[in-house]
Amino acid sequence: MKHSFLTLALYLMIAHVFGQTETFDIVTYEAPKGWTKETKNNLVVFSKIDGSSWSQIIVYKNTTSKGNMQKDFDNEWQELVVKNYAGISKPETEKPKTAEGWTVMSGSGLWKYNDANVATILTTYSGFNACVSIVCNATATPYLEIYNDFIGSVKLYNGKETAPSNVTTSNNITPTHSKKDAYAFNTTNFDDGWTSTVQEDWVEVSKSSIKVLLHYPKEGTIFPADPDQLTSAAWNILVAPRYTNLTNFKTAYVEAFNRPYFGMGYAKENSTGKKVFVVLFRRSAGWLEIVSPDAKTFTQEFGFNPVTIRWGKITEYMGGYVVDNAQGVTVKADEPEVYNKLDNMTSRNKFAVAVSDLDNTGEWNDHYSSNTFYYNNYTGNSAGMSTYSSSQWFEFKTEKKYHWQLVATNSSGGRTDVAQADGDGTFSVPNNWQIQFSEIEGKSKLYDAYFTAIKGGRILWLNDAKFPGSGIFMGFSKKVK
Repeated sequence: MKHSFLTLALYLMIAHVFGQTETFDIVTYEAPKGWTKETKNNLVVFSKIDGSSWSQIIVYKNTTSKGNMQKDFDNEWQELVVKNYAGISKPETEKPKTAEGWTVMSGSGLWKYNDANVATILTTYSGFNACVSIVCNATATPYLEIYNDFIGSVKLYNGKETAPSNVTTSNNITPTHSKKDAYAFNTTNFDDGWTSTVQEDWVEVSKSSIKVLLHYPKEGTIFPADPDQLTSAAWNILVAPRYTNLTNFKTAYVEAFNRPYFGMGYAKENSTGKKVFVVLFRRSAGWLEIVSPDAKTFTQEFGFNPVTIRWGKITEYMGGYVVDNAQGVTVKADEPEVYNKLDNMTSRNKFAVAVSDLDNTGEWNDHYSSNTFYYNNYTGNSAGMSTYSSSQWFEFKTEKKYHWQLVATNSSGGRTDVAQADGDGTFSVPNNWQIQFSEIEGKSKLYDAYFTAIKGGRILWLNDAKFPGSGIFMGFSKKVK
């Protein structure tokens, strides 16, 4: 009974056509018909009694998330199940699933009431800095089927759409509204629970109680300078205007290849009034601003504690290794892999492509160039150089028509060779992450495709879907009319 039920119960936000739609706190659902309803301060209970059989479905008001799905579920099991149902067995759980920015996990256990077996199922949702739980107690299988339908009808307010009229305790939700522009997709929900939204000056990536702002390039934030001077300047431009009461501020870096820069401190976030831990970070790409409740939450998510970093080193060493005091994790200071999870957040600037994003939008250009210098192996003197450059562009016309052209030059030893190719055809978008062109270099071609957001626009990235090669995408920028 447990396995078949839980597998079904983990489906999220499936529309059903039965029952009356109701909202309690941030949860919208379709109430089970014929069940008695009782509303209390922090919960609503639906109950059903059929002779000696009975069942309850309890919806609890949202609380502040503990930071991740497992912690939320474990806490809710202790508080809502163990403390209320004596002798209940340890929970059998299924793997969490994610949809619409929420992660959901269910677990079940057995206990006895008046010598009858009672199955209790806890379903917990975690996301957007909030935690929501629903409990079912049942003495017969048909009640579990009804609970499954109930869970299937659940819709959770996440701060991104208009709140239900009777939402009264959504203060745990940190609203994130995507910036509406000319493009079809302004939000991306990743399979691991992160959600990206396009904003005016950054892409915001959020999960549970953490948000990461991928700042667009801004004048005055990148220039030759000592790490302290550079990081402080970037902090004052990108971060400081949106916070007050900054405490324990410091800058730091790690002396390694592709040096990472850090600025950090505790401050009050003007938009929410909350005290948060803010980290400003840059390594391989632009500046990232990470906002979390505290340094411990940051460390649990990204695998290192930035507070322990000093100028060029970490506080303690053991045999050439770095000891992270917050977690007891041992890592190498000079290995860039330590910061990869954080640095890779830049890849979350990724949005799907629609036909309407390209149709009748004009030219999109890609340009590449490189120089190779040669030296005499014996004398060390210069032996000349060669230059390669290419320009490729699409002109998207009406009715899904396009013109494609490529010009490439190779110069060496005073000689320049030129190659050209072009074609015309129609394009389609089969799945929003690919573009099919009817004719490129004499044949139909399918590209993997996505957009990254920039200030005031997008970059279109393409890579041959059948022959990806190095996996490096070509970036096309829209020509300003």
